Amino acid sequence: MRRSRLRVTGVSAAALAATGTLLTYSLSAPPAAAETAGPGDNPYAGSQLYVNPDWSAAATQGGGAAIADTPTAVWLDSIAAITSGSDGSNNMGLREHMDEALAQGADAIQIVTYNLPGRDCAALASRGELGPTEIDRYKNEFIDPIDDILDDPAYESLKIINIVEIDSLPNLVTNVSGRPTATPECDVMKANGNYVKGVGYNLATLGDNGNVYNYIDIGHHGWIGWDDNFQPTANLLYQAANAEGATPEDVTGFAANTANYGATVEPYFSINDTVGGRPIRESSKWVDWNRYVDEQSFAQAFVSQAAPAAGFPSGMGAIIDTSRNGWGGAERPTGPGPTSGTADEYVDASRTDRRIHLGNWCNQSGAGLGERPTVSPAANIHAYAWIKPPGESDGASEEIPDDDKGFDRMCDPTYEGNARNNYNMSGALPDAPTSGHWFQAQFEELIANANPPVN
Repeated sequence: MRRSRLRVTGVSAAALAATGTLLTYSLSAPPAAAETAGPGDNPYAGSQLYVNPDWSAAATQGGGAAIADTPTAVWLDSIAAITSGSDGSNNMGLREHMDEALAQGADAIQIVTYNLPGRDCAALASRGELGPTEIDRYKNEFIDPIDDILDDPAYESLKIINIVEIDSLPNLVTNVSGRPTATPECDVMKANGNYVKGVGYNLATLGDNGNVYNYIDIGHHGWIGWDDNFQPTANLLYQAANAEGATPEDVTGFAANTANYGATVEPYFSINDTVGGRPIRESSKWVDWNRYVDEQSFAQAFVSQAAPAAGFPSGMGAIIDTSRNGWGGAERPTGPGPTSGTADEYVDASRTDRRIHLGNWCNQSGAGLGERPTVSPAANIHAYAWIKPPGESDGASEEIPDDDKGFDRMCDPTYEGNARNNYNMSGALPDAPTSGHWFQAQFEELIANANPPVN
């Protein structure tokens, strides 16, 4: 369903939103047509989200029947995934998912488009199939075939929520020359412009369908929350939103914490706290001069401050991936730590995020399922959503011969770290398979440590 490049405003999302409404699905007749997407419109409002039967079956077989009807995103992370599923972890292609969504009576489906040239230039576990210069293949063999499916009039009743190229543009801010975490690969992608071009083409091509809602990835608070990363990331996203025929009107909002573990809200301490008369922002190793201690405050500030300052329209929204950031279980604090000691003692006793370091991202030990998908849970937050399907690995814990993805030491539980995690242990679980493949031991731990608990 193509739209004019002049936006047609649909029903106000604010009029439809119901704060705290759970996102579930039921078998009912689909709507006649999805409203036209635009900046600030909330596609989650009033929607019944698609439940991926492939993930649901794996969750049920893995002992998660109680959560198996939770909506999760469909990941399109290779050209083959368009027709045959992602990384062997499921076997349905995009058209089959779209057909199944209609059969369920869903009126919204979440997808992740994730196959840029030179993908994930700062990590090895999620390296992609396309070389740094293969922008034409990205356009012609990846985005265009996806667009052909989404443009089918049979699916015009479905809102298509597109999470655009996670971990890409933020890498060009933090992991390039002049930064201590620079990689040659990220320098190449910054110089050739193919991340910016690819994201722009993705936004323009898929966003030209009136029922597609594009959310650009903004990393997470433990990556982009520092002053020298925050506004530059918004500025780079705005550049991409004006590349390859895209405009900011093609962007609905932003996606935070995708496939990561940052706490949605830290209930027992805040960035404004002081210990011994000094702000924890400057005296705590965990906070380390960051402006934010959790994903919600970070995402809200990005939407209300950084994005408008970069040139995006005001009033946009964000989604937060809460699939694995619950941090429940016996290790979860029940209140603030003592203020009689050091700032580190206070923060470490207060924080629900139990990672060794905020830079740890692979198969984190102790993690739990987070908030269930919820629409409009807070100001400027369109939804809590399960974008990363719980139970799918972040990367192999040891090198796997003949695997098409690299071995990243951040997935090795014996790894003593690098500049990105201040040379701390990785905190990763052992015996993990390649990224995207089912990791039963992790899934069981996510259920055991879920917050809210799984009943």
